Amino acid sequence: MADTVLYEVSDGLATITLNRPEAMNALNVETKVALREAVESAAGDAAVRAVLLTAAGDRAFCVGQDLKEHIGLLVQDRETGSGQTMNTVREHYNPIVRALTGAAKPVVAAVNGVAAGAGFGFALAADYRIVAETATFNTSFAGVALTADSGISWTLPRVVGPGRAADLLLFPRSISAQEAYELGVANRVVPAAELRAEAEKVARSLAEGPTVAYAALKESVGFGLTHSLEEALEKEDELQTRAGSSEDHAIAVQAFVNKEKPKYLGR
Repeated sequence: MADTVLYEVSDGLATITLNRPEAMNALNVETKVALREAVESAAGDAAVRAVLLTAAGDRAFCVGQDLKEHIGLLVQDRETGSGQTMNTVREHYNPIVRALTGAAKPVVAAVNGVAAGAGFGFALAADYRIVAETATFNTSFAGVALTADSGISWTLPRVVGPGRAADLLLFPRSISAQEAYELGVANRVVPAAELRAEAEKVARSLAEGPTVAYAALKESVGFGLTHSLEEALEKEDELQTRAGSSEDHAIAVQAFVNKEKPKYLGR
């Protein structure tokens, strides 16, 4: 894995750090490949019970596509007729978003600065977003004559509503951390100096929690957004049966009876 993305697993928590602070964590090909590998590793590792997605530096979480590299690739496309540049959506962005949203474990995004374009999309693909009070969000796509990618056409309307999503996509602008909180984009806003500690605290608490139940909650909410009430009720029955047969449920019930704090195993 390239050093443009750092990956560490400790006590059930996988921490993925975008590590191009000098380029505002812009996504060149090397970074996109490394990020895809990292999120797929975290999603597929049974020892990982929660994921923290963050970034190095204090200016940017991720400003999206590295446009300097992108310009060169577009020139190559015109010269060769290959048309390979825009394959990045299929080869990189889509697998990253699928891994983040489909992971059977909670994903926390710690947004330390500008989150634009695909950076905004990856933050929205997380289950919980803790945001520095100095951070901003921008869809950016229309500003460079592109359409939505990185799952934002699906996630943004579900978070802010279709009307506000249309406004943010058609008229890109920077929205503050406070406005992001009011829109539901940010779950929690904290002072910039406290972001990493707060995000790690939240992510570690999730890594120590009932992983099977968290996975079921995540699946249930995603399912309910796109299915009828009757189908959602059937899914709840299926998932509650799964959660109810987990070791963690038995541990939680016994701890409740004993008036103790449960120590979950994640299974």
